[in-house]
Amino acid sequence: MKKRNTFPQQTHFLGVIVPDDITSTLEDCRRFMNRKYGCKSGHSTPIHITLVPPFRLPEEFCTKDLSSVIQQYVLSDYNISSFVAHIDNFDAFADRTIFAKVSPSAHWTNLRDKVLAAVLMVAPTLTKKDMRPFQPHLTVANRDIPAGASIEALQVLNELNFFEDFQVDNITIFERINEKWKTASIFSI
Repeated sequence: MKKRNTFPQQTHFLGVIVPDDITSTLEDCRRFMNRKYGCKSGHSTPIHITLVPPFRLPEEFCTKDLSSVIQQYVLSDYNISSFVAHIDNFDAFADRTIFAKVSPSAHWTNLRDKVLAAVLMVAPTLTKKDMRPFQPHLTVANRDIPAGASIEALQVLNELNFFEDFQVDNITIFERINEKWKTASIFSI
C-alpha cells in the first residue's frame, strides 16, 4: 500500500542564486553523485542558497504579495546591500546532505533574518525562525544518499579544492510549478 502524504504541498521558498560558473561546477557534482550513488533528490531544484525554507503560501496570498514585501521592506526599508561570500570546499550534515560550504557571516544572518521577517509580514504563520546558527550552503545531494556514502563522496569532492568568492547580489523567490521548483522573481540587491 502506498503511503499517503498528509502534509500540505509546499509552494514557495526564498534564496540566493549563485553565478553560472559555480552553478556549472555544482551541477557536475550532482551528476557525479547520481552516477556513483544513485542520488536524485533535489536535482531538479536550481542551485541556490536557501534563506527561507519551503513553505505553503495560503491561498489568499500569491507570489506577487511576496514580491511586494521583498521590494518594500527588504530592498527599501532594510537597506540590504550586496556582499562577497566565500565557498570553502565541501561538507555534510551527517549522511543526509552533502553541500558546498559557504562561510557563515553576519551579512548572511542579516539577509536571512530580514527576508524571513518580510515573508512573515505576508503570512505570519507560514514558518518560524530556525534557532540554530545559519549555515549557508549549496546542496549537492540530500535525502537519498546511501548510508555511509557521504564519507567517500566528500573525499572525492574535496579533491576539487572548491574555494571561490562570489557576489551575493540577489534575493530569489522560487515557486513550485508542476512539481518542479522554478524561479518566480529575482531581485537585485
